[in-house]
Amino acid sequence: MTPTQEYIAHCKKIIETIAAQEGQIQQAAKWFANTILAGRMVHVFGSGHSRIMVEEMWPRYGSFTGFNPIVELSLTFHNLVVGANGQRQAMFLENVSGLAERILRNFDISKEDSALIISSGGTNLVPIEMAELFQKKKIKVVALLTKAHSEKSVSKRSDGKKLGDFADLILDTGAPVGDAMVKIEGLDTPVSPGSTVGGAMLVNSIKAEVAKLLTEAGQPPKVLSSANVVGAQRAIDLFESAYDEHAHRLAKLYEHVGKKTDA
Repeated sequence: MTPTQEYIAHCKKIIETIAAQEGQIQQAAKWFANTILAGRMVHVFGSGHSRIMVEEMWPRYGSFTGFNPIVELSLTFHNLVVGANGQRQAMFLENVSGLAERILRNFDISKEDSALIISSGGTNLVPIEMAELFQKKKIKVVALLTKAHSEKSVSKRSDGKKLGDFADLILDTGAPVGDAMVKIEGLDTPVSPGSTVGGAMLVNSIKAEVAKLLTEAGQPPKVLSSANVVGAQRAIDLFESAYDEHAHRLAKLYEHVGKKTDA
């Protein structure tokens, strides 16, 4: 079997794992659709390379408003690798306790909101604390992780709790322990991770289910669409209206920040 064939074979197994979670996908979509129909936003967060899934949800072609992508550059900017803004710092910061609280301090969170937290291993402090804080605010939390890898990993928290311990629902990417899926003869470390494949499938399955629910509720989403599909002017109109809607929804997350309420 060639490396390509091996990787594709593993991806086929990932597809089976995702397909077996249709019920969980639909439940997550119901929570997210309810949030969007209420005029609120689904908070999407991931540190490290989990940022990929945040951007896969929104904004990009085939996606729509209602999702708040929380992307901290200090935790996700990998381009320079070393030196200032390097990977070492990002890996250090994603295990600084209290950072999640400082991030959420910027938003006016409502019980009508919901959250999708992505972390393949589910053991780093920032995503764990992010999920914990959302749950304390009575917000439904969906965790997207790699079950096999998370079970074998040690949490950075002193109490041993992981992301899954603060989730109302868990979705599994289907990737193996260690994530990398291809073994090369003469090389003692496997290559080519699979969590991104499974994660992208989960995110887009949720997206499709949410779109269906919103449309059935009489509020079809404004989908960022290619001019090749809808025509040049329609594509422009969709982009402009979607970005405007995102701004209006986001404004609600800042409206009462810092104000004391009875809640």
